[in-house]
Amino acid sequence: MKNRFLLLLTCFLSCARAEPEPVEAAGVAAEAPEFIRVEETDTATHLQTAVVRFTKGEASVDLIGAVHIADRKYYEALNQRFEGYEALLFEGIGGDQPAAAPEPAEAAGGDEAAEEAPVDEAPVEEIPAAKVPAKKEKLDGLHTAYESGAKWLGLAYQMKVIDYRKANFVHADLSMAEFTALQQQRGESLLGFMLKSGLKKPDKPVKEPSSLKLLVSLVRGDKNGLKRELVHTLGAGDDQVAALAGDNVIIGDRNAKCLEVLDREVLAGKKKLGIFYGAAHFPDMEKRLVEGGWTKAGEEWMTAWEIGK
Repeated sequence: MKNRFLLLLTCFLSCARAEPEPVEAAGVAAEAPEFIRVEETDTATHLQTAVVRFTKGEASVDLIGAVHIADRKYYEALNQRFEGYEALLFEGIGGDQPAAAPEPAEAAGGDEAAEEAPVDEAPVEEIPAAKVPAKKEKLDGLHTAYESGAKWLGLAYQMKVIDYRKANFVHADLSMAEFTALQQQRGESLLGFMLKSGLKKPDKPVKEPSSLKLLVSLVRGDKNGLKRELVHTLGAGDDQVAALAGDNVIIGDRNAKCLEVLDREVLAGKKKLGIFYGAAHFPDMEKRLVEGGWTKAGEEWMTAWEIGK
């Protein structure tokens, strides 16, 4: 079990902060969009994800950033929010078979209980557990790492709480066959992409976790201590992945497929839509939306982790 958690720590720690390249407008470098952040108050540290709205004609779409392990109440708030969309587009390499029911809160025992055994967030995306085809073995280890990490950090795992059975949920990602074929064409791999993101030189400093404090917290079973050391790295990790967006499968091709589905749903008459994807996808997706005639109309922030001081 500890080895699985250490695998997750390795995923986190491979992501020193790197900022996406600034987008230039009228000769002036614009600040890159932000979809995940860490906010400090006198009483707590908060890891927060953005909900950013875009409009085009009578249609609106919210980009809803996700982290894959978080406080249970964060996912429960998302479940409630998702009910308000005519179509909620979700990530998940694989098929779109009906998802299994999420674990009830009383059975799971809250954030402090162990979770039992869908891509920005460690730098690699995962697949919603009950929506994958038979050939899902490639990412099973990542699912296991997330589940173990959720237990060790006293958090919930996204795939165990988000209710993917809802009728308004629309699969908006590559099939496993498409994903595998595109990776072969481009000579990419999940491991290679992760290593590339970890090696990218950071443009801005980030608070690095203390190896000693991590070890002490792990030995003591201090969940808040672990989260406190990891939160800044996780808050910067999506920037690391987003900085590599473009002509690749992990970000670029999957975003293109998602926006194809968005166009299809809008043409079908849907007016209120949401896209639930890892936050690392959204700097590139925002650029594509703006190029496609969408206009940014506002944002709000949701707290994924709340760590008391």
